[in-house]
Amino acid sequence: MPDTIVKTRTDAPAFFFEAEAAGLRWLADASGARIVRVVDVSPGRIELERVPIARPDAGVAAAFGEALAATHVAGAAAFGAPPDGWDGPLYIGRLAQPAAHEDSWGRFYAECRVRPFLEQAVTNGNLSRADADGLHRLCDVIAGGAFDDDDGPMRLHGDLWSGNVLWSPGGVVLIDPAAHGGHRETDLAMLALFGCPHFDAIVRGYERAHPLRPGWRKRIPLHQLHPLAVHAVGHGPGYGRALVDAAGATLRLT
Repeated sequence: MPDTIVKTRTDAPAFFFEAEAAGLRWLADASGARIVRVVDVSPGRIELERVPIARPDAGVAAAFGEALAATHVAGAAAFGAPPDGWDGPLYIGRLAQPAAHEDSWGRFYAECRVRPFLEQAVTNGNLSRADADGLHRLCDVIAGGAFDDDDGPMRLHGDLWSGNVLWSPGGVVLIDPAAHGGHRETDLAMLALFGCPHFDAIVRGYERAHPLRPGWRKRIPLHQLHPLAVHAVGHGPGYGRALVDAAGATLRLT
């Protein structure tokens, strides 16, 4: 079996794989969670090390949690900041999303991670106009700083759902980031969204290294607004309904 894998897209938007490579290298520079190694990248193509697969394990999960905390603590220049040295476009999956250089997490999150996808979801028929208007009002609350705290911008994977967490004989390896500066609870909320194996063990390991603020579990729906909005664009009205439910849970925190 080859030691590498190659991903290609003939219809890749400009700098699609280059952005992925920049994110992977930036995360690897943190010397925290293990990140898949970039072998080569060019327009429409990226070559990565091949990661052997093993069964998920609670001990490995806890070690990953500690390592993820170290990645976060490596920090970023600002909320919404792209990987250091990268000034090209940013993507999550196949969708573009803006960079920012905000001092306020809430302003960045509302304006650059939730709002940009709401109108697309309406256009695609996966979110009603009335629900989108309600979400825009919630974005006003978030942008106003209702959930801001003393945490500075952390170095996030940014698309940390379970499919991007590879369990290998040498520990967890992360792939396919949407890396940026953000709030550390966002990565954990993404792990929770689709049921990452041994999630509670990951959290225990994380908190050994970097304790979370009280009430973080109640804030999971807030931090899931972004991925649910992204999924509402292209994956059906079920995600639009889930987005509205997460918005309702977030409003109850205010």
